[in-house]
Amino acid sequence: MNTDKLKETVARLVKPPKGILAIDESFNTCGERFLKLGVPNIEDKRREYRELLITAPKIEKYISGYILFDETINQETVAGKSFVSVLQSKGIEVGIKVDAGTTNFSGHEGEKITKGLDGLEKRLKEYKELGATFAKWRAVYRIGVNTPSFDCMEKNAEIFVKYAILCQKNDIVPIVEPEILIDGNHTIEKCYQVTARNLDMVFSKLRSANVFMPGIILKTSMVLSGKDSRDKSFTEKIAEITLKCLKEHVPADIGGIVFLSGGQADADATMNINEMHKMGDLPWPLTFSYGRAIQNPALESWAKNPADVSGAQKLLLQAAKNNSLASTGEYKYKA
Repeated sequence: MNTDKLKETVARLVKPPKGILAIDESFNTCGERFLKLGVPNIEDKRREYRELLITAPKIEKYISGYILFDETINQETVAGKSFVSVLQSKGIEVGIKVDAGTTNFSGHEGEKITKGLDGLEKRLKEYKELGATFAKWRAVYRIGVNTPSFDCMEKNAEIFVKYAILCQKNDIVPIVEPEILIDGNHTIEKCYQVTARNLDMVFSKLRSANVFMPGIILKTSMVLSGKDSRDKSFTEKIAEITLKCLKEHVPADIGGIVFLSGGQADADATMNINEMHKMGDLPWPLTFSYGRAIQNPALESWAKNPADVSGAQKLLLQAAKNNSLASTGEYKYKA
């Protein structure tokens, strides 16, 4: 493990005023989004759309890294340039989703654990050869009467440890993503309790296993009430309670924190992170790693008029710029 190399990669990924763009949707997730917009979920259309995202002019002003899917990291532009080489020419770090999705957690109804450890080191070496410098692994937790359970949190935390160790052994920065889902009718206070308990579990396991903390990035959901809750919190409260949770339950020596948008409206995800940066100094770099919240306008435009690539790319660039400004507390919302 080259700790200096890991720290250098982290520094490039979370250096203000940039964030990470996630374009690592699985076949099913991509298909669901395409279906809603009347786009066929076939490889050529996925490649065409992701070429639009990867070749967007000047996107490197706002984006430090792209998280790719296995299919995407092996694809090329219509002109024959590998997607990886296009990103590298822009100075953008190449990331890769390496988990294989979730599976039912035996004996725990409604709970999921993440799979994909089998053959992971071999895949990491292959991705590194292709140019990947960081990876991502996601676990999901649903808030219910008795969930997430201690056992589920512990099992996913143990899996995070195995993933992180293998990544760092191969000089790849691991992004650890424990996502508390927005589904449900829970209060923001309940989300705080679950998020805090889960973060304590994850970092206790990582620390005990001697994972190199400055060489990891936490990708986390904000502390939010459930989408079906009557408790609708304002930006200031979301920012305040999220920062309180992170400051009290995330080690100060980790490389950085990036947020997922997690089902929020695009503008809400942007304004919430902007508000956090207006609340004073933070112990770690704090930025975004959004997918839909940056892609949505471009995807909708492209679906309506696939020939107007530059128009869709301008929308992508504007969304990336908005979140870049938010990552330093300088975003001004325009209704």
